[in-house]
Amino acid sequence: NLSPIRSSKEQLKGGGTASGPVSFMKGFDAFAGVIKSGGKTRRAAKMVILNVEHPDILEFIRCKVNEEKKAWTLIDGGYDSSFNGEAYSSIFFQNSNNSVRVTDDFMKAVVDDRAFQTRAVRDGVPMDTYRARDVFREISEAAWHCGDPGLQFDTTINAWHTSSNTDRINASNPCSEYMFLDDTACNLASLNLMHFRSIDGEFDVPAFEHAVDVTLLGQEIIVGFSKYPTERITKNSYDYRPLGLGYANLGALLMAAGLPYDSDEGRAYAGAITSLMAGRAYLQSAKIAEHLGAFAGYAANREPMLGVIRKHRKAAYQLPVHKTDSKLHVSQKAAWDEALSLGEQAGYRNAQVTVLAPTGTIGFMMDCDTTGIEPDLGLVKMKKLVGGGNMTIVNQTIPRALHRLGYTPEQVSDIVAYIDEEKSILGAPHLLPEHVSVFACSMGDNAIHY
Repeated sequence: NLSPIRSSKEQLKGGGTASGPVSFMKGFDAFAGVIKSGGKTRRAAKMVILNVEHPDILEFIRCKVNEEKKAWTLIDGGYDSSFNGEAYSSIFFQNSNNSVRVTDDFMKAVVDDRAFQTRAVRDGVPMDTYRARDVFREISEAAWHCGDPGLQFDTTINAWHTSSNTDRINASNPCSEYMFLDDTACNLASLNLMHFRSIDGEFDVPAFEHAVDVTLLGQEIIVGFSKYPTERITKNSYDYRPLGLGYANLGALLMAAGLPYDSDEGRAYAGAITSLMAGRAYLQSAKIAEHLGAFAGYAANREPMLGVIRKHRKAAYQLPVHKTDSKLHVSQKAAWDEALSLGEQAGYRNAQVTVLAPTGTIGFMMDCDTTGIEPDLGLVKMKKLVGGGNMTIVNQTIPRALHRLGYTPEQVSDIVAYIDEEKSILGAPHLLPEHVSVFACSMGDNAIHY
């Protein structure tokens, strides 16, 4: 988070004006381009954040999209447009994810169509006045053009912060799933949700709970065996022991269950699974704390942490009941009951236990059709063959979903053959209109609305 850097609109003590955070971002970006992640072809990943009240916020919002336009011009001129090609390696800000930190006050100003003011970094005095909706529109349009900046909801993040007596949360990791104290590290692991779909198409709650227990214990063991880049990160990782258990393949699971990704039923199902995972993980953390003691920073943060657990439990009880899986709904409430009850007695071994990571690389290694919490990109996948050429494969979740929705084996074969030929489900034989939304993807002619 570069917000503590004085803005380009503020005076220096010896005369002149400061450079501002965006100018420093150019230097950081160049260094990141030199460093390959893990020594491989992927560039170093980093997150760059600016708070919405920073005087240079508009320059920050526009910086990446302005560079993107330069790349388009180079591509039109014949330069290589690939990830490591000449066009994109010639412009700034390609080695970072940029995010704006917004507050509830700013978002309410957007809703109410009010003005808001930026504030000087040095002394907090008001600087420029903007219409909040104009700034929000700039953020939206820049993200539409190039994917950046993202949004981080600072007020909400800190309201659900388990260690707020130590310090506030200022930033995230590059992919934005891990939010915690400065100078900490998080051990991640993800479960493939499709592996917990039983033969009859229901969600196997006992198997999922067991997987959460075992995986979280493994992650807790890893904390003491991991190597960290600085002494400060090492100390904080030992003192707070944050973990990041998550899942992948949600989009495939929803489709296989016959639920549209964009539906109240789909959201309730996803919410119940997520709630069960987090509640069960905190319960396991409390069980470990019974034997090994709570994390070192727990005593100073007991009240805020228990307060967050109580908020989770309240949210679990407010989840709408998913019409076909009452056992899942009951289990997720029970997990939070137990997690709070045991935590009040024993504390917790870990300050945080879950995240929802993108699982881009590991998702494919785990044979997932969809990554993280995302919907499917398309119903047909293109695979490059080792000996040259390509082949198309119809997503294997589709026949499962069709069987779940009550189609006969012959009807399923006809629909799959149509998709393979037409690369679309629209117009497929036998398909009922009310089932078209189940197969909506993030791209194509049957796309989920943005």
